Amino acid sequence: MQEAKASSEIENIVTTQDELYQADLFPEGLESPTAKEVALYRDALKFGFDKLRRTDGLITNATIVGMFQLLKRRTDGFRQTPGTALRNDRSGEIVYVPPQDQHDINSAMSGLERFINDDQLSTLDPLIKMALIHHQFESIHPFPDGNGRIGRILNVLYLTRVDLLEIPILYLSRAINNSKSEYYRLLQHVRDTSEWEGWLIYMLKAVDETARTTLDLVENIRVQMALMKKRLRGELPKFYSQDLLNNLFRHPYTRIDYVQNELGITRQTAAKYLDTLAEHGFLTKHQSGRNNYYINEPLVALFMKVSE
Repeated sequence: MQEAKASSEIENIVTTQDELYQADLFPEGLESPTAKEVALYRDALKFGFDKLRRTDGLITNATIVGMFQLLKRRTDGFRQTPGTALRNDRSGEIVYVPPQDQHDINSAMSGLERFINDDQLSTLDPLIKMALIHHQFESIHPFPDGNGRIGRILNVLYLTRVDLLEIPILYLSRAINNSKSEYYRLLQHVRDTSEWEGWLIYMLKAVDETARTTLDLVENIRVQMALMKKRLRGELPKFYSQDLLNNLFRHPYTRIDYVQNELGITRQTAAKYLDTLAEHGFLTKHQSGRNNYYINEPLVALFMKVSE
């Protein structure tokens, strides 16, 4: 969800942290169109990761098209008609024209698919290869819309594919967002000059920055869990269970249904757990329409700090 928020901001699709988490809690009543679009990015990332696990670690064009269709709520795939051109946001000047012919687009994406999944012929370091994949995808620009976001999903899926990550939790979009003009400048510089070094160094630095931030975040979450565990055992020993603790950190915004289903308890018991936790300051209780929800405020504050 944090990656979805940051990656969408690069495309000027901006939502708040609260809207994002409420979109997860109450998707049926979500009114914010931007929060809906950000939530779809999260769903597309999950879709890609699930497909990766089901296809023996392959990232296929069928998976890429499926992510696009989910993200954009469309039924088509790669571009079939000419006319796509990338323009400077300020001047309107055309800065790059990607492949136009449908055959050329399909051929380029087939070549990229082989490159992504070929572990035998390539001796490139996986981080270098990820940077090349991302640039090639953005330069092919295969879809009518959403190419930037799909390309950034590919980054983390590829790192998962080559076992540098067990799950897709290294989110480069925050680092890119902090240097957006440089990101676009270097993308175009390679197209204009075929000089790759600046682009590769930029992406490696983004991985370095993001990896350090993510490690700090994971460690802070671990510390918070340990502190809450100690408090729960001391203040509410009858309520404590590891499953309950996991729920409160799996869902920064949680609701009765989540606790009921994940702990296998009655709705009444789940409501009692959450209300008691709120009364003792472990959570804060909020209301949306007829629904109550509960926020793990220290955990959300960690995410807010990272996204600053």
